[in-house]
Amino acid sequence: MYRWLLCFRYLRTRYIALASIISVTLGVATLIVVNSVMAGFSAEMHDRLHGLASDVMIECHNSGGMPDPERHLAEIKEVCGDQIAGMSVSVNVPSMLGIEYRGQNIARHVQLIGLDAASYDKVSDFGKYLLHPKNQTDANFQLRSGGYPMERDPMSPTPWGWAHRRHTAAVAKMLEAERDRISALTASETASTSSAGPSMGNTFSPELLADSDGKAPEALDPAKDQFPGIILGIATCSAKMRDDQNIVREHYYCRPGDDVRMMFPNASDNAKVINQKFTVVDLYESGMSEYDSSFAFCRLDKLQDFRGMIDPSSGVRSITTIQLKLIEGADLNAVRDALRLRYPSDLYAYNIQTWRDMQGPLLAAVRLETMILNILLFLIIAVAGFGILATFFMIVVEKTRDIGTLKALGASGKGVMSIFLTYGLLLGFVGSGAGLLGGLIFVQHINRIAGWIETITGQEVFDPTVYYFNEIPTIIHPFTLCWVMVGAMTIAVIASVLPALRAARMHPVQALRFE
Repeated sequence: MYRWLLCFRYLRTRYIALASIISVTLGVATLIVVNSVMAGFSAEMHDRLHGLASDVMIECHNSGGMPDPERHLAEIKEVCGDQIAGMSVSVNVPSMLGIEYRGQNIARHVQLIGLDAASYDKVSDFGKYLLHPKNQTDANFQLRSGGYPMERDPMSPTPWGWAHRRHTAAVAKMLEAERDRISALTASETASTSSAGPSMGNTFSPELLADSDGKAPEALDPAKDQFPGIILGIATCSAKMRDDQNIVREHYYCRPGDDVRMMFPNASDNAKVINQKFTVVDLYESGMSEYDSSFAFCRLDKLQDFRGMIDPSSGVRSITTIQLKLIEGADLNAVRDALRLRYPSDLYAYNIQTWRDMQGPLLAAVRLETMILNILLFLIIAVAGFGILATFFMIVVEKTRDIGTLKALGASGKGVMSIFLTYGLLLGFVGSGAGLLGGLIFVQHINRIAGWIETITGQEVFDPTVYYFNEIPTIIHPFTLCWVMVGAMTIAVIASVLPALRAARMHPVQALRFE
């Protein structure tokens, strides 16, 4: 009992130990905050990456694609059995996106994906990332009359959709009429001032409207009709910029209702570039910049028609990718390995991967970063341990007479040693407890604290032009809290071992003579 009384007395009266307690508190709180933020980032990234890709993906590297997808789906069902929750086929082709913006042609490299929206939404979170609310539950490639989130684009003169398309068509018609009038005036003046020679007027040429394959585009009234629908990744047609008031705003080069041009190769052995117009019907925003800046989606059957992925004799269509959604708890690696045995690489030009295989380098980098941060931040608590060590040596020297008196009264060496070990345990417990409480409070109010820091410093903690989230994601794992507290208390106890040994070995006569 006397050991606990002395420990509490030393803890209350030895203010020099407060520095050690503060060091442990800061170390524990920092570890909890960092681990919570990293866990939030990691979970957010996992959810988005898994939502963007299905569990297992089979890609065909053959330029003509994978023929007879129905037969492949039946074979996959036979191999995987009841582990399949959903399947979808698609066509992926590298393409060049062309956007006409104020007389300029903006070109972007994108991955054009032809898909069936109904089945594709069952193997991924495709609809979840579309801007139009109706497309989030029932995605299609038809331009809608309204309902788009106009708060995203307050600079747009008209609502997105058909209203924007009709407004653009009316403006284009007015500009064309003005150009025709100016051209007619120029031709008239040229004819009146020239007495001989061919006319050099600005006459209309149908070839100017021809596509790259030499065929004139189909007659289409943009105020009433649309080209095949396309959904663009939001970063392919917009950019986040700061205005004069340093407010981040989104600037759009095209909007739902505008027409864009896609150029991609056909599927024949004699490759040829297809130049096709599409109408933007929605935008895709996953929050992952590498996807939002490189993806575009259209109807599967349209892309198959454009690329010539249809057998003229049998009418069987080809695809390039099969995506599988597995049931909850299924072994992804086992399914992948079974499919690799069914489609060996020496016979089939197929690449079979899980979503973790596809994102392996990124996931490994996040795990490595988290581990290194934990090691570096745990050194803060180790530094506090050295402070405890120095403090305890001072206490042993200062309390030499007390130690001698205790030993003279019959206290054993183990009993004296346990006093300082228990003292170190109390320091670790108090410091880690305060750090736990402070860390949890900080994590709970981290977004408010980030706002205060931004107000004081005038700089944003997380630049919204770089990071695609409105709030800092955090997740608190109870296991993390436990190992951080146990680790802090262990370091405090280990730091008190040497001073405790010195006190235990002290002879009572020498200790009393010292005073």
